[in-house]
Amino acid sequence: MSGLIRTISTRTAPALRGPMITQRASVFTRPAKDPLGPAETVIGLGMFAVAILGPSGWVLANIENYKKKE
Repeated sequence: MSGLIRTISTRTAPALRGPMITQRASVFTRPAKDPLGPAETVIGLGMFAVAILGPSGWVLANIENYKKKE
């Protein structure tokens, strides 16, 4: 009897849930076709450093302007 209930529940459950959304991810496990050169690596790391450290450097350079209450 439990086998019958299990069969019925496994066949009707997907129909009750509605349409399934399939997830498609474009993940590539192969190495890059053209490896990055040292210049591209330095430029990329430099841009990340500027993007992260630039705003905090601006605030620290202008800290006296932020302290003034007018």
